[in-house]
Order: sequence, then structure tokens, then C-alpha cells
Amino acid sequence: MTPERADILISSFWPMVVATLQYTIPLALASFAIGLIIAVVTAVVRVMPRDAAWKKVLYAIARVYVSMIRGTPMLVQIFIIFYGLPAVGVTLDPFPTAIIAFALNVGAYASEIIRAAIESVERGQWEAGYSGGMSYFQVLRYIVLPQAMPVSVPPLSNTFISLVKDTSLASLVLVTELFRVAQAVAARTYEFLLVYAEAALIYWIVCLILGLGQERLEQYFNRYRNRH
Repeated sequence: MTPERADILISSFWPMVVATLQYTIPLALASFAIGLIIAVVTAVVRVMPRDAAWKKVLYAIARVYVSMIRGTPMLVQIFIIFYGLPAVGVTLDPFPTAIIAFALNVGAYASEIIRAAIESVERGQWEAGYSGGMSYFQVLRYIVLPQAMPVSVPPLSNTFISLVKDTSLASLVLVTELFRVAQAVAARTYEFLLVYAEAALIYWIVCLILGLGQERLEQYFNRYRNRH
């Protein structure tokens, strides 16, 4: 490696790290937190008994939402929010645009994970709660969800790690996250392979750390389930 290339690597490393800490990680955390709330609500709507007209309406809305998000590319969703909504008078800054798009995406995919986890709880658990005089939502809150959430931890953790990588799409709406900084450096130096490889390395390190955290979290929930 020539000294010039070494200087490019060294000089670009810190700006990429700063972009990761200031934008990539906060963007992923905020989007995942909001998306998780959407996912829980959507999953509950999908599994609750449809014994009333309003429940059927909510179920239909939840099902269409999940189908639309899962059936369209995330890039298209981001572009619709950032470039399409101004046509109807709704203009958003790049960072909120990315959060909304990512949160909606996480909400749809994570809702399926949570729904499957809820449905994996034995039916006898529901019946035991009903026999104790509990309502549907009381059984869901106090009996079913505490058993379902540990089951959903591994796939939800994978969803978060994937989201961290997907934040690179925010560069297309001018969010100055890690990949956006890498693009600027590569355009200025013409060292595309070198700079993008460095960006990939930073992504890998972040995901490696998150993967280790996921293992610890899974071990904790495994011990919790073994005690109960």
C-alpha cells in the first residue's frame, strides 16, 4: 500500500466512526424502538379474536400494512416518503424520513416474529387464565407475552442487526451516516474500493459487537426460561 492510500485510510476512518456514532447507531436505535411498538400492536391485532366489526377492520388494516411493507422494496418506501409526500404538501427532513421508513419496515417484519411467538404459546395457558377470571388482554399481558417475548429475542436481534446495515440506504436521502461519508470520501479521492472496503469493515465491527450482545441476551433469557 502506498503512503497516499494509507493517508486516505487514516484520514477517513475517524469521520466514518463519528458518522456511525452520530447517525447510524441513533438512527437504527430510534427506528427499531418505534418499529417494535408498531410490531407489538400489529401482532396483537392479528391474533386477537375478531368477534366484533371494529376488530375485523383493525385486522384488515394490519394485514394490508404488513403485506404492503413486505411486498415493496425499502428503497421505494424511503423515496415515496422523501420525494413523493411533498407532492401532497408533506415535506420531511432526511433524518425523520429515514426513521419513519425504517420504523414502518421493522414494524411489519417484527410483527410477524411476535405474532408467531404469541401463537407458539400453548392454548392451555390461555384457558388457564380464562378459568382464573382474567380477560383476553389480561391473559395476553400477564401470561402469554412474558412467555412469547423470550422466544422472539433471537429473530428480533437479527432484525436489529440487519437494520444497522440497512441504514446505508439513508444516504440516498442525504442523511450523513457512515455510508454517506464513505461516498463523499470516495468521490473526492477516487479510491472507491479502498474506502468502501473500510466502510464495510466498520459495519462488520459494529455488527460483530451487536452479535456478541445478542448472544448474551439469549443466554439471559435461556436462564430465565430454565428457572421457570
